Amino acid sequence: MTAPQKTIESPDSLAGQSLGAAPGSAKTLVYLATPYSHPDAAVREERFRAVNVAAAKLMRNGMHIYSPISHTHPIALAGDLPLGWEYWQAYDRAILAACCKLIVLMLDGWQESKGVTGEIAIARELGLAVEYISPNKQ
Repeated sequence: MTAPQKTIESPDSLAGQSLGAAPGSAKTLVYLATPYSHPDAAVREERFRAVNVAAAKLMRNGMHIYSPISHTHPIALAGDLPLGWEYWQAYDRAILAACCKLIVLMLDGWQESKGVTGEIAIARELGLAVEYISPNKQ
């Protein structure tokens, strides 16, 4: 089954929309994917900051957001955990199973990201809608 897809201009353009639950579904959690892994720690930190801004805007608009980068970046740093998709895949699959849809924040590198492409594949396997948003240009 192929889930519907759409592209959204920015997190702000979702103002006033419903929480995103699929019709007939009690699930309201939305998974916000973005690239993270990079050899340069400064790039990882910038991606972390950018996804936090997008997550906050979506939450302000009434969505229940789970961002794996926002939620696990500090834990990974504190626990010296691996950064790659191979480590996080099972964890992300479990969270996606509890979600009603996946939103991809299209930061530089999202199309090449193992994690983002893996999350999209899992979402489609689970029959979740996949949406794409551009980060706000400040």
